Amino acid sequence: MPAMPRLDVYPLTGRTGIRAAGEVSLPTRDIWERALERAVREGEDVYYLELSALTFVDVAGAGALADAARRLGGQRRLVLDRPPPGLSRILGLLWPGLPAIEVSTS
Repeated sequence: MPAMPRLDVYPLTGRTGIRAAGEVSLPTRDIWERALERAVREGEDVYYLELSALTFVDVAGAGALADAARRLGGQRRLVLDRPPPGLSRILGLLWPGLPAIEVSTS
């Protein structure tokens, strides 16, 4: 029997945001959406999502991210720090030009 997918979310130290590790898929979607809701609620101008330890993000998970970005309003933005390549491609194809999402690859 395959292992159940996991998604672990931790607060970042030194800047506002979270680190996500694992995968975003149907079994972990609630965890992902709660983390994004926190980003919207916190009200910071810049909220960092450190995503280098994500192994997979499904289309619905990318959609939840796009939805959170649209709900930020004003000049606020989400900075995706080293997202998996598939996430950047999905966002570019299905939600191009979202001004509230910035991708950082360094």
